[in-house]
Amino acid sequence: QVQLVESGGGLVQAGESLRLSCAVSGSTFSGWTMGWFRQAPGKERDFVAAITWSGGTIYYSDSVKGRFTISRVNARNTVFLQMNSLKPEDTAVYYCAAKVGITTPTRNYMYWGQGTQVTVSS
Repeated sequence: QVQLVESGGGLVQAGESLRLSCAVSGSTFSGWTMGWFRQAPGKERDFVAAITWSGGTIYYSDSVKGRFTISRVNARNTVFLQMNSLKPEDTAVYYCAAKVGITTPTRNYMYWGQGTQVTVSS
């Protein structure tokens, strides 16, 4: 059974940083594209970032480009989201997701974590 477990969320002030982690277990990590999504209260879940298996291709939403960095350590079956210069509008539950292949990196993910809350105060 594939499991994705996020960690690293919390409450920070605007301008500060957080690093989210997502550990994958129950299946090989090989060949998977990993993504981060977020859902703010009363809003739909939005794409944040994605990284292919090799790390050679990375995607970001326009709202986080230049502030967030996605990375992965395949030997540890872990993907990270470094979030810098956080803004109150970044407040959301952040979800890790996984899919096989590299097509449509912003959608159609197969596996999801339970989410971790990120709250940015002004």
